[in-house]
Amino acid sequence: MIWLTWRQFRGSAGMTAALLVVLAVVLALTGPGLASDYAAGIAACTQDDSCDRFYDRFFGGHETSFMALTLVVLLLPALVGLFWGAPLVARELEAGTHLMVWNQGITRGRWLAVKLGLMGVAAVAVAGLCGLMVTWWSGPLDRSASENLALMAPLVFGARGITPMGYAAFTFVLGVTVGMLVRRTLPAMALTLAVFAAFQLAMPLLVRPHLMPPVTAAFELGQTNVDGIGVNRDRGGYVEIRLKSAVPGHAGAWVLSADLVDAAGRTVGAGGEGAVQISTTSGPCAPSAGGGDGCIAEINRLGYRQQATYQPLERFWPFQWMETGIYALLTLGLSWLCFWWIRRRLS
Repeated sequence: MIWLTWRQFRGSAGMTAALLVVLAVVLALTGPGLASDYAAGIAACTQDDSCDRFYDRFFGGHETSFMALTLVVLLLPALVGLFWGAPLVARELEAGTHLMVWNQGITRGRWLAVKLGLMGVAAVAVAGLCGLMVTWWSGPLDRSASENLALMAPLVFGARGITPMGYAAFTFVLGVTVGMLVRRTLPAMALTLAVFAAFQLAMPLLVRPHLMPPVTAAFELGQTNVDGIGVNRDRGGYVEIRLKSAVPGHAGAWVLSADLVDAAGRTVGAGGEGAVQISTTSGPCAPSAGGGDGCIAEINRLGYRQQATYQPLERFWPFQWMETGIYALLTLGLSWLCFWWIRRRLS
């Protein structure tokens, strides 16, 4: 059975291995230079306090490669489910070749166990190696990325660490399960993609923010958490403040919500924007004063704060293990369903 399964998928496995080797060579050749440039830039910018400008310049110069590699890791589990998982059993059920194997003295359980074990381990290994290589290569860029592409941000988190292994295992077994139920290859591929996409949307929106209780705290306004400040004359001369998805002292945190509150704790702006009732005809917030740091200092003096709910960067690896564990449990549940179905319902 192992030899037969290998012959059926040696073409796709060989092509995947070749692509993985090419990726490893490219990352190994460019990674040390990327890390060296980052270290040199940090050493230079700390002397004149210009690291923010260095981060923007450094990340901007490699943003295309950063996004491309992130998308590769995010798409790999979906491709595993589509082209390895869904056809694994559905193709044999569709062609009827499974009956020939079962009539040769191979039990259904052993037939399925070999297929799931051999191809499943290969899928997890490919996704794990790809995810860990990209995590290593992207280290300097992850440390310099903007808040929307920080390490804990939903788009980046799923392409780092060990979570791609959990995604790949789940999607592979999901494809096998759907193929076993549908018994047609193309519909199984479409359904696998739809279900996996739904899980990938639900996890960062509904599950991941609550894996650990988020931190809620109030912060003074400053360059770290203020994106812009201006006067809206249509609203009686109120000062309008736009907040960033960042909190002071917690670089790389995943900000779930950020509101502007007054000294009494009442929300005066939600969704990253707020209006402060303060004189704009004179004082540090007058247009003639140029606004900026003086106006922000005055707003802080009046008791206005950013109230943020966030998951700190220190929870990256605990979240990685917990999310991977969730997908591992889902994978085990689907595997049990596959064995139960093939023994009790499939003929």
